[in-house]
Amino acid sequence: MNSSIVRFILGQVLKMEALLLLLPCLAAVFYLEPEGFCYLGTAALCLLSGTLMTLKKPANTVFYLKEGCVATALSWIIMSLFGCLPFVFTGEIPSFINALFETVSGFTTTGASILSDVEALSHCSLLWRSFTIWIGGMGVLVFLLAVIPLSGGSNINLIRAESPGPSVGKLVPKIRYTARILYLIYFGLTILEILLLLAGGMSFFDALNTGISTAGTGGFGIKNDSMASYSPYLQWVITIFMILFGVNFNAYYLILYRKFKKAFGMEELKYYFLVIAAAIGIIFCNLVQTTANVFQSLTDASFQVASIITTTGFSTVDFNAWSESCRVVLILLMFIGACAGSTGGGIKVSRLVILCKTVVKELNSYLHPKSIRKINFEKKVVEHDVVRSINVYFITYMVLFSASVFIISFEGFDLITCFTAVTATFNNIGPGLELVGPTQNFDLFHGFSKLVLIFDMLAGRLELFPLLILFHPSIWKDLFTQKRQARRLHKLRTEQSNRGQTN
Repeated sequence: MNSSIVRFILGQVLKMEALLLLLPCLAAVFYLEPEGFCYLGTAALCLLSGTLMTLKKPANTVFYLKEGCVATALSWIIMSLFGCLPFVFTGEIPSFINALFETVSGFTTTGASILSDVEALSHCSLLWRSFTIWIGGMGVLVFLLAVIPLSGGSNINLIRAESPGPSVGKLVPKIRYTARILYLIYFGLTILEILLLLAGGMSFFDALNTGISTAGTGGFGIKNDSMASYSPYLQWVITIFMILFGVNFNAYYLILYRKFKKAFGMEELKYYFLVIAAAIGIIFCNLVQTTANVFQSLTDASFQVASIITTTGFSTVDFNAWSESCRVVLILLMFIGACAGSTGGGIKVSRLVILCKTVVKELNSYLHPKSIRKINFEKKVVEHDVVRSINVYFITYMVLFSASVFIISFEGFDLITCFTAVTATFNNIGPGLELVGPTQNFDLFHGFSKLVLIFDMLAGRLELFPLLILFHPSIWKDLFTQKRQARRLHKLRTEQSNRGQTN
């Protein structure tokens, strides 16, 4: 394994995080908050660590998928470890485990919180929470490639390791331009939403936080009631943009280049909107029976469906008090998730569609054993490797999910609380049901259970395997072997140098 390039990437990530930490520093200056010094100190620490790690450039800049997965997983971990320090230093979240949980929840765009009083945080801390979601939404390394393009022709391996979905490709021939196009679309949609929120009377600080939280589909609210206190206009704006950010960004690229037929003809997109429409219809029919306000029922149903399927996690009502059928629909949406190539989490619509087509193909093979059928998706034949990877992903997903529910069940809480806590973190949703519902938080869990949920958030955002590869013995065996070889080579060169001086 090329450990030097992994070290170099981690150093670049830390230097990038130092730059990102300046934004809450600016907020602290504007609002005259002393907490800004803690963010400035953390930025200096990140810059120093990153500079030390990048002083020696790697001789070999080419890396494969293995290095890409390791660099991706370690980047998210190291950014979270450094990113949680300001919360600890300011004393706003004094517990390191709690601060880490909150930060990982932000970077993974989960939106699950351990805070019972969000409004007690300083403005700079509120902005940092939301900003971690915006960075994590498109991807830490996608941002790195867009801002500081790395040399070498293997950057696609970083995108593949970090981007959600069954397969990842380039929008344009050069990967750095792909990263920049993705972030231009992302930035443009974020600015558009912020402007529409401002037009609805929302304050600039609220609009900025809400806009970047919606864009990353993370759902960190800056009010204790999330979005309930905002007007119906603002709630509808957020609803629409939650759905838009759950769309595969390839569709926006096609729209920009006026390939409308191809963009709107995407199969995944059709199923995505079909699921949303069906879920809104079911929940609306349930809600309208208990209230005479048809518009409010439609608003609440649309908002919560958009929030859950895109894994944003905002709330306008306590959906934990809804009927069982409505809650079941929401739980199913948690697993479905958004489109591949979006900022949303979950299993992804494309995976589920291909899984269903695989089942149909197997049923047909029982009826017609000699027939040869191919699985088609997006008007293309799905390769066997993609089908196999989806099947393996689903099996791994179920194993990790079941193990997590089993582990946190020792906390002694009811099954719905434990089940939806793992569902909400593993699928990067945010709130669950019962004791982790939209009016509750995750502070009720003890330290070890929080570490399990932190692992779930990271595994869910990184599509399982980039994180799991860190636990493979051969990765660390290769690393230690390389270090031993490097020491032997250095010793050999030193001995040869000494012999030459003696002669």
